[in-house]
Amino acid sequence: MKWSNQFQQKVTTAERAVEVVRSGHRIWVQEGCGTPQLLIDALLRRAPELHDVEIVHMLTLGSADYTRPEYEGTFRHSGLFLGGNVREAVAAGRADYTPINLSEIEKLFWSGEMPLDVAFIQTTPPDEHGYLSLGTSIDCTLSAARCARYVIAEVNTEMPRTLGDTFLHVSKVSALVETSHPLLEFPAAPTDVLQREIARRVAGLIPDGATLQLGIGGIPNAILESLHDRRDLGIHSEMCPDGVVPLIEAGVINGERKTLHRGKVVAGFALGTRRIIEFIDNNPAFEFHPTQYTNDPYVIAQNDNMVAINSAIQVDLTGQVCADSIGTVPYSGFGGQLDFIRGAARSKGGKPIIALPSTAKNGTVSRIVPVLDPGAGVVTSRADVHYVVTEHGVAYLWGKNLRQRAEALIAVADPKFRNELYDFAARAHYVHGGAGLQPALEVA
Repeated sequence: MKWSNQFQQKVTTAERAVEVVRSGHRIWVQEGCGTPQLLIDALLRRAPELHDVEIVHMLTLGSADYTRPEYEGTFRHSGLFLGGNVREAVAAGRADYTPINLSEIEKLFWSGEMPLDVAFIQTTPPDEHGYLSLGTSIDCTLSAARCARYVIAEVNTEMPRTLGDTFLHVSKVSALVETSHPLLEFPAAPTDVLQREIARRVAGLIPDGATLQLGIGGIPNAILESLHDRRDLGIHSEMCPDGVVPLIEAGVINGERKTLHRGKVVAGFALGTRRIIEFIDNNPAFEFHPTQYTNDPYVIAQNDNMVAINSAIQVDLTGQVCADSIGTVPYSGFGGQLDFIRGAARSKGGKPIIALPSTAKNGTVSRIVPVLDPGAGVVTSRADVHYVVTEHGVAYLWGKNLRQRAEALIAVADPKFRNELYDFAARAHYVHGGAGLQPALEVA
């Protein structure tokens, strides 16, 4: 049968498409700008007929109403990376959080450890060969679609057609719901003075010809804004934000010195506004891949001068990095932090960087802490940490002993907390000296 005939036979309404979902099913939902809101809304309308439906995903956009108290017992979210739309439900015990490296999520599907009944995805219309592109969000969704028993595609004319390993043939989809509407967007907040100061210090570690990985948030955005005087930068990252667009247009990001996928921006998904959504459409400068490839530390390490920049909630005086929880309360997830920290560490000339403000809560709490809060999760171990950057300087920890680590981290803490940090370090015998005997510490 011609693919066009298959396509027409599979076109249906969202309401009919989600009838395949049964009580006890596990559903994968595409993340980010690719969140298939039309299918989610249709599923919510079926709530009276269902119970014990598990909804699995990473960071989605939209309201995630299935986590609301009134749906308890009908739907339960299982989060592999948490966004603001599900945190309250996880904290309240109505949803679950699984700590896992982004590079390993797809192994759950392929191994059968996490069998998927249904995948909700959003795609472009089919090309002349019958292939649908997953557009903004390849991430773990392409593998989920290849492993799920049923695949429901929201086929949106507004979805950009992205290149690389992004395609799924019409024959592999169970039902297709045609639509045309703008994608959900993730606008970045304007950068502030503090973020720009951190970015200035991080930028000092980025040479011409480096390949970059950046996470989500104000500091990564400020770093991109600070790189207009660099040359021949590349991108190999799980995520691609709006901030790469002006650097590509200015010729700063061109991938000319990349040692893997030369000339290409390699990413697992794009997360931003219409600026990046429109820019990646049929753009051969971009090559999207599943995160089991983009986040494989062995693959990452093949990029010479790989600079991985990630954030933290707390760093203790030995260098342990908490990045996924506030105490016992899950906040985000492992994401690709450890994947890229280890990949960059093994790259020729690579630099793994943890960048964070020195304080939280309007300067009243130090993020450089004597010990992590009770229950705080260690995402990156102290043996893996190389650079820690705050607005006060750069601490280099790799290969350093506990005394050297404590002194370096105290030096980049906010000045008003340095004495108490040093007092603790002295009592813990990390450093020599008594309380109040903070030495003159050198700040990079």
